[in-house]
Amino acid sequence: MIAPMGKANRIAALTLSLPLLLGSVPLQAQSDLPELGDAAGAELSFRTESRIGQEIMNEIRLREPSYLDDPEVEAYLNQLGGRLVAASPDPGMSFYFFPLQDPMINAFAMFGGYIGVNTGLILAVQNESELAGVLAHEIAHVTQRHLARIIEKQKQISTASLLAMAAALLAARSNADVAGAAVAGASAGAAQAQLGFSRDFEREADRIGFQILEKAGFDVRGMSAFFERLQRATRSYENNAPVYLRTHPLNIERISDMQNRELALPYRQVPDSMDFHLVRARLQAMRGTPAEAEGHFRTLLQEQRVAHVQAARYGLAVALARQKNWREAEQILAGVRGQPASAPMIERLYAEARVSRGDVAGGLAVLKEAQGRFPNALPLVYSYAELLLQSGRHEEAQRFLDLQVQRHAQDVRLYLLQARAYAARGRLAQQHRALAEAYLLRGQLPAAIEQLEIAQKAKGSDFYELSAIDARLRQLKRRQQEEANRK
Repeated sequence: MIAPMGKANRIAALTLSLPLLLGSVPLQAQSDLPELGDAAGAELSFRTESRIGQEIMNEIRLREPSYLDDPEVEAYLNQLGGRLVAASPDPGMSFYFFPLQDPMINAFAMFGGYIGVNTGLILAVQNESELAGVLAHEIAHVTQRHLARIIEKQKQISTASLLAMAAALLAARSNADVAGAAVAGASAGAAQAQLGFSRDFEREADRIGFQILEKAGFDVRGMSAFFERLQRATRSYENNAPVYLRTHPLNIERISDMQNRELALPYRQVPDSMDFHLVRARLQAMRGTPAEAEGHFRTLLQEQRVAHVQAARYGLAVALARQKNWREAEQILAGVRGQPASAPMIERLYAEARVSRGDVAGGLAVLKEAQGRFPNALPLVYSYAELLLQSGRHEEAQRFLDLQVQRHAQDVRLYLLQARAYAARGRLAQQHRALAEAYLLRGQLPAAIEQLEIAQKAKGSDFYELSAIDARLRQLKRRQQEEANRK
């Protein structure tokens, strides 16, 4: 059942309805935004799109209370999203999927391939193909460059107007009333024109998303099934429709088009992944008070009202862990691990339970063995490195992280952990060099340069380390100059 929506999503304005905000919000945030260049009558470049998206993403990480910094939920979304992107028209395009702790049913595409997914959406879908269908639709918005095409079509939009839009994004993130006032301030004619334009894009995203879903091996009926159920549920909301429908106009014609495409394909039942069930159980266990979450899962298990018993037991263990009842959590997880198939999320929580009960060596052994079985599960890597640091095994942590950074050179969390390992060993130049790479990955070039300049002055570095730092600093300063020349 789809839950009621409640108040408006703080960052609903980050979706494709944003062009309604153009010119309606003061340019109070210009100093924090990327320079867009002369956009009037010109196509928005991929580089500019990426910079806008990265800037907004940084703001969300730093200031949006609903941003969910959960490596496991994020890893699942990026694993699922990566599978879909590989089947998209532009498989080489960079995407980043991130969760928001918000009960409202919503997902949205931003500039630069950043796609936000509310936890309310993950819990509202009935199977993984439905979730994949929504993500495929959002991926299509990005690969078809719908935001850029809106801007390019409205030739009169100037650099100031684009900056106003980005300012509106940041303002709407923390104050839904600002977004509402901005939309209300737009002329009725412009709003009506934008609505029709958005419906065209919605149909295109449906078509491309359907193709992505099929090619990625999901049940294509997941897309229409979810949208149809969402539309039916909307009738009970009167004027308080789900955020997703307010930002993604839906009608009978669109659903009929999806269903007509389905008729041309044979029925194929696609089982959900274990990670899908575990993520949903994890999110459910994080809702309400720990005692309420525990009671919820105990009732489900006692009454045998669960579609996936292993996931329900994991959810109960998460609820127990929230109450620091590590003994029972460990006992439950030991039984779950003994079932035919385990998963990185189960192993990670089991290791945490062992450590919390004083068995650090046992926790490290669990994490190390699990990495061998799940080599692509980065949350296991984070936990193993964190535990080595907490145990005072700083040199071992550094060697481990040096290797992981080579394997996953685009992972911010690994660079931050690496910086901690270097700091613990008193290797300050390497600490600041690692921080520079973390800042760079988050689009903060001036901060990255500053960290490298600090690294230059740090004591204890040998000739080779200083040479590497100097070379990287020159490289980033050239990049900074090139970006300044483009403004």
